[in-house]
Amino acid sequence: MAKEKVVLAYSGGLDTSVIMKWLKENYDYDVIAVCCNAGQNEDFKAIEEKAMATGAIKALTLDIREEFITDYIWPTLKAGAKYENYLLGTAMARPLMAKRLVEIAQEEGAFYIAHGCTGKGNDQVRFESAIHSLDPAIKIIAPWRMPEWEFQSREEMIQYSHDHGIPISQSNAKIYSRDENIWHISHEGGELENPWNVHYDTIHVLSVPPEQAPDEVTYVDIDFEHGIPVAVDGVKMGPIELLTKLNELGSKNGIGTIDIVENRLVGMKSRGVYETPGGTILYAAHEGLEELILDRDTSHYKKIVGEKFAELLYTGLWFTPLREAICAFVDVTQENVTGTVKMKLYKGSATVAAKKAPYSLYNEEFATFSKDEVYNQYDAEGFINLWSLPLKIRAIQKQTAEGGAKYSETLERKVLKGSDFVE
Repeated sequence: MAKEKVVLAYSGGLDTSVIMKWLKENYDYDVIAVCCNAGQNEDFKAIEEKAMATGAIKALTLDIREEFITDYIWPTLKAGAKYENYLLGTAMARPLMAKRLVEIAQEEGAFYIAHGCTGKGNDQVRFESAIHSLDPAIKIIAPWRMPEWEFQSREEMIQYSHDHGIPISQSNAKIYSRDENIWHISHEGGELENPWNVHYDTIHVLSVPPEQAPDEVTYVDIDFEHGIPVAVDGVKMGPIELLTKLNELGSKNGIGTIDIVENRLVGMKSRGVYETPGGTILYAAHEGLEELILDRDTSHYKKIVGEKFAELLYTGLWFTPLREAICAFVDVTQENVTGTVKMKLYKGSATVAAKKAPYSLYNEEFATFSKDEVYNQYDAEGFINLWSLPLKIRAIQKQTAEGGAKYSETLERKVLKGSDFVE
């Protein structure tokens, strides 16, 4: 009788390596290991070999980098979405990874998908919500939530790996839980669990600490078309090449490292150190370009929409009608977001130095403090009178209540005549 097949979201790291061996030993499943190349710095051939050596019947690496950037990162960038000042690197990759896992399960005739997410984190919700949205017939295996799972800490899993000959890079001295892709790398666990501990400079993987960045300024020009970055310093680039280039510039200049305590979906707080070098440059540049182009009402409302977009993405609700509707709104706002932004990079800061756009609403003739022929400053008086009329009426009523009828009559005559509202 054929064994049940399980598609395992496999990274080659501590958790999924232990889970691979554990599923074989305890359930005798046929495990298909699927590793998604989202731009992390890994030897994927070695990961495949490790998976086969640990018990997989098949090991696959899927290159999802370009789709990740164009279909997930760019829409999030255009929305200006941030979750509690976090640029959503891990959350953006999960729905695409889940989509690919479902596709492999359907191709292989597997009815189970397994993952290494803990019962305390956000990723379990992101993966499983996406899987349920795409194929509700697939069942989930989440060992960290199963009563049979005997491990209560990563220290125990490290010991299990040593006992079973599973090669791992973690140790009790360096026990960070990391997630990396072409957008960012996150660091959690270890000494970071105490918020009073200052994170060590040695934690950095992508960027140098700002203090170690060059003493000279770096300028870089970024061209956007309809809200999407398309060129660096005048050179047209594809999405992978462009983001890689900006990551290099940001890393060299110590850009984009944050140390925050965030509110997880499951209700607890979590501390993380995030490195997002190229993404931080792009967010600042995109926001600077929008300042020239979007009108006030659209700009203000888009910030509300962007916050909701970030919440949906963070909480695993990518495959929802609301997210699709928000993207449709955002795309309309980006129709004229075309232009060039000159970014100034220096010791951890990425600021807009200059910008230009063919559809800019900024007009020097209107904004100048010098003499102009397009704006009559006297017109502002009537505007201010109308704008502040509710405030004036409220003040009249308040002072009337405090001063009596005679006072009220004098006040109304004085205020209204003085404002030319009555003869």
